[in-house]
Amino acid sequence: MLKIGDFSKLSRISIRMLRHYDEIGLLVPESIDEFTGYRYYSEAQLPLANRINSFKDMGFSLSVISEILKVYNDSEALKKYLLLKQAELEEQREKTCRQLRILETTINRIGKDDNVMEYSVVLKEMPQRYVASLRKTIPSYDKEGMLWEQMMREIAPQNVKYATPCNSMAIFHDKEYKEHDVDVEIQMSVQGSYKNTENVVFKTVAPILVASATFKGSYDQITAVNEAVANWVRDNDYEFNGPMFNIYHVSPAQTQNPDELVTEVCFPVKKK
Repeated sequence: MLKIGDFSKLSRISIRMLRHYDEIGLLVPESIDEFTGYRYYSEAQLPLANRINSFKDMGFSLSVISEILKVYNDSEALKKYLLLKQAELEEQREKTCRQLRILETTINRIGKDDNVMEYSVVLKEMPQRYVASLRKTIPSYDKEGMLWEQMMREIAPQNVKYATPCNSMAIFHDKEYKEHDVDVEIQMSVQGSYKNTENVVFKTVAPILVASATFKGSYDQITAVNEAVANWVRDNDYEFNGPMFNIYHVSPAQTQNPDELVTEVCFPVKKK
């Protein structure tokens, strides 16, 4: 039998945490002296301690670790827990990468020209277009790619011919910013006449007047671009007139380097 101090050294778990594990039933001592209250562990409990440490290192909470240990010998059940944690960490990694890009961009701007973040806003009319359109509610804005994949898959059998310019765009129909379940429509200008598919509609879009700003680089800049357009609309006596949309001149489908992306942010407007 091992005293709690010796077991702490061997398991690399502090005495404080061993006592806590005992309280919550995660790792209970082999025996407790009824007179002194001293906890004693056996060498056979070291593999369990190692499993707990391993799951903690993966980011699992103690409550979840307790559930995992109940199914530890069931490989399929264990795999489900691990895959869920993997997906969670991948999502966290994407968020962290976006945060790091914003930090890097901000750090690089410090001490440079004050106009570095200014964006040129232009007023223009987008002409009438014939487009392939797909509109759905998706989990979040960064899941827009699932719409493009579905469109490409459904229109492929018709050998659709793209217009020049193609004007691949995403229209955001919600009246407010939403963190989940966002209403997004994607459009792509095409030439010819085609039959609607299960989810894709071919339609003619009327001309529209927009205030737009084009930027190169990651989508982390969009908030600043939106601010530039909003200021222009205010200063030039216009008002917003419909859902905003992005035109992807160079999209993630064309490059994996965020610095090479070229995006045009468009807000439909009308004179006050």
